[in-house]
Amino acid sequence: MRNILIIVTLASVSCLVATAPSKTPSSAVESSPSLDHHLRLFHTHTGEHIDIVYRHGDTVLPEAEIQLDHFLRDHRTGEVKHYDSRLFDILFELTESVGHPDAEIEIICGYRSSWSNEFLRSRSSGVAKNSLHMQAHAIDIRIPGVSTVALRDAALALHKGGVGYYPRSGFVHVDTGRVRTWCYGCGQTPSPVRD
Repeated sequence: MRNILIIVTLASVSCLVATAPSKTPSSAVESSPSLDHHLRLFHTHTGEHIDIVYRHGDTVLPEAEIQLDHFLRDHRTGEVKHYDSRLFDILFELTESVGHPDAEIEIICGYRSSWSNEFLRSRSSGVAKNSLHMQAHAIDIRIPGVSTVALRDAALALHKGGVGYYPRSGFVHVDTGRVRTWCYGCGQTPSPVRD
């Protein structure tokens, strides 16, 4: 009787295993949208839009990087520089953290050639001499429907680089430098710029 019970139990277990839906690695990948890192960007100076998957899992897609580098070029000179892909991850994480994962991020400033940086410095004290924009490690952004304060707070919470707050101009600076923060235009005396 005991042998019959063991055989019936084993048959039931094998039947359950046989009828359970199989999860192959490929079906798991296809059903998990979090593996694709997607960005929608609008450049306020060129009027260009880009809608692109730049990373799949741990793999940054080289063709997407080329397109993003061109999109974020210096709009004054046309010069292109290769961007630090960690900055794209910051943008992706920001849209998620502010609850707008499909938002189109407005780009105020991407890469800046040394000529453009000097041009801007001659017109504003809010531009750093050794700006990380010149290394393609910084971007100035806003997200429609999200206040600049909320965007700044979300960027600070990431602890992934510098965060500058420009309330009068209505944008937030993010970069992949050391973790630090500043505000340009908060109060009587502007804080030193560290971008």
